Amino acid sequence: MFDRTEPLVSVITLNYNQARVTCEFLESCRHLLYKNFEILVCDMASNTDPTPMIEAGNYPNTRVLLSNKNLGFAGGNNWGIAQAKGDYIFIVNNDTEVTPDLIHKLLAPFSKDPQIGVVCPKIKFWQDRNVIQYAGFNKMNLITGRTSTVGEKEKDQGQHDVPGITHGAHGCAMMVKREVIDKVGAFPEKFFLYYEEWDWSARIIGAGYKIWYAADAVIYHKESMSVGKNNPMKVYYHTRNRILYMRRNTNTGQLILFTLFFTFVTVPKSIAQFLLTRQFAQLRYFLKGVAWNLYSSSHSAVK
Repeated sequence: MFDRTEPLVSVITLNYNQARVTCEFLESCRHLLYKNFEILVCDMASNTDPTPMIEAGNYPNTRVLLSNKNLGFAGGNNWGIAQAKGDYIFIVNNDTEVTPDLIHKLLAPFSKDPQIGVVCPKIKFWQDRNVIQYAGFNKMNLITGRTSTVGEKEKDQGQHDVPGITHGAHGCAMMVKREVIDKVGAFPEKFFLYYEEWDWSARIIGAGYKIWYAADAVIYHKESMSVGKNNPMKVYYHTRNRILYMRRNTNTGQLILFTLFFTFVTVPKSIAQFLLTRQFAQLRYFLKGVAWNLYSSSHSAVK
């Protein structure tokens, strides 16, 4: 039995044509030491209903929610948040494997500092469990529209075992206090996929909350199982949303500098790269991502 004085944690994970992968995630959740949780598997209109396979696994405290369309990462998680009952919302990719004490470790910082609004774990690669994917984010560069990940692809030798404030939450795994969502709102659905956690992080920090990196909390990630690394859709949304993020989160001077950098560095470099590697679909979707912003800037507000 769980301690009913412990806060309810709602675990939200999205599924899109990956019932087997999702079941592997749910299997790892059997070993969670924290017991006062619910899991909401939000299916984004998969070709096959995953409910029978998931229900056959008899996973604890798990519900399958079926959307009639693919709402994307931002919309899908928001849809799940709207149906979640928890005091804390744990947004986590379905292509991960949790560790038994993960929820305990993620909850601990909240009780020590009321200004902490989001807590993220150390993320390691599932394929090589001693290699780091995320140990916090560095600050977003408001000229390039890029950031870098602390510890990425480094062998974990304890060099990133100090917890502390970080500049952005990782969409793969983040524990969010319900109060934060009530105050600043949920994910910006305009992004659909990629950069939405950065836009949300900026709003959360702007509201006076801290984003915390919990070094002693660990999760393993099977990176890029939902969208392949060279998938044209990934190129499109990364391009589209990089520009969109900068349009929403910079002042006039910063936006001018970014526009100059993107126009005279990013565009020619990307075109040359895609042409030389004969990635014509990726080139087309890169240009499509740029064009989306040109069209939207003349037809609608971005805030």
